[in-house]
Amino acid sequence: MTTVITSGKTVEDAVNQGLAELGVSRDKVEIQVLEQPSKGFLGLFGVKAAKVEVSLLPVPEAAPQPIKPATPEPEIEALLEGVAVHNPYEEAAAFLKEVAAGMGLDVEVHIKKQRDGHIFNISGKDLGMIIGRRGQTLDALQYLTNIVANRYSESFVRIVLDAENFRQRRRKTLEDLAERLAGQAIRTGKEVVLEPMPPLERKVIHAKLQNHPQIKTLSKGEEPNRRVVITLK
Repeated sequence: MTTVITSGKTVEDAVNQGLAELGVSRDKVEIQVLEQPSKGFLGLFGVKAAKVEVSLLPVPEAAPQPIKPATPEPEIEALLEGVAVHNPYEEAAAFLKEVAAGMGLDVEVHIKKQRDGHIFNISGKDLGMIIGRRGQTLDALQYLTNIVANRYSESFVRIVLDAENFRQRRRKTLEDLAERLAGQAIRTGKEVVLEPMPPLERKVIHAKLQNHPQIKTLSKGEEPNRRVVITLK
């Protein structure tokens, strides 16, 4: 292998990864930057890592050398010692703070470990911008935060974002909505079609009505326009 293409959060990260894969020091390669890192609009969308091409320089012919025991070259050992070990949760929290700063917000991220993942509770002022209409911005940030965390993790990690206890309040709102619309379906004898919802919110509606004696629920349509339908059994 004489050439590798690697990516990283910064050009330097990408170069270091390429050096590690080739097992050489920087003076033995030629580096070409293919893509500069990009944060996209307010750091929310279009996040793009740096990409570089690292190629070994031609080695001049030399007289045969005595065979030496296979021991790591000093420069390789130094390179490996310099490779940074990233904590995926710290990287994800740093990403969130950076995005918030781009929105003019100063926030703190409190990490809580649970059985099936980690919850990042965001605290600070004016968090309505972080949450967005019906949690849409929070959901988008959660998606991107999971991408960042898994970039630095050897195994899959799952992160749920919350701010001002929004997740619990939204669940209560959806459960009340489910009960109210179930009553409407019973009174009118007609099915009720809800507005499009993300999968987790549809799951709340289904779970709330799954044991209802008169009502059943189903989902129809394609993402992102998939809807819950409430109808009589």
